Amino acid sequence: MDSELKTLGEAISAALPGAITKIALDFGELTLEVERARWVETVRYLHDAPDCLFVNFVDLCGVDYPQRPERFEVVVHLLSPRHNRRIRIKTRTDEATPVPSLVGVFKSANWYEREAYDLAGVLFSGHPDLRRLLTDYGFDGHPLRKDFPMTGYVELWYDDEQKRCVYKPVSLSQEFRTFDFLSPWEGPDYPTLPGDEKATKA
Repeated sequence: MDSELKTLGEAISAALPGAITKIALDFGELTLEVERARWVETVRYLHDAPDCLFVNFVDLCGVDYPQRPERFEVVVHLLSPRHNRRIRIKTRTDEATPVPSLVGVFKSANWYEREAYDLAGVLFSGHPDLRRLLTDYGFDGHPLRKDFPMTGYVELWYDDEQKRCVYKPVSLSQEFRTFDFLSPWEGPDYPTLPGDEKATKA
């Protein structure tokens, strides 16, 4: 099976000279890294070529690697029912450079690209309606980026005086605590808690 997938990857690379930068076999699936400028061309070939026929769009997501110059990977999974194969394709981009949209090849890519834009901040050129999908209007930042704070920047409150929901800066009511993760039956040496004064050690 691995040799069959490797042969397919080499055939795709030969059919699209310069488009495929890396061929790998990961978790029993063929993985291709694609030049960003050849992204749509490669996906269209995978969709139309008789030896591919990857006609089912399974998933698209943005992955954040903040230590890289091009911090985002756009990862797409496709399925070929005719040949009973799956393929994973990737391309890289940064915060300012858009990736060409796949909506012209797969209409179902629309909301997946909107989700990747909303949660990771990946831009897509040629998308018919690139706006936030899951976060609120006016949301600041992209919550699935690795440098996004876990608490967020603002929190939502209902204001009784204004009779509406308002945003306020996040304020933590207590400092972060440390936890020992020991079971109480293992005998951790806790200080005496208020109300436990009558308890005595045997």
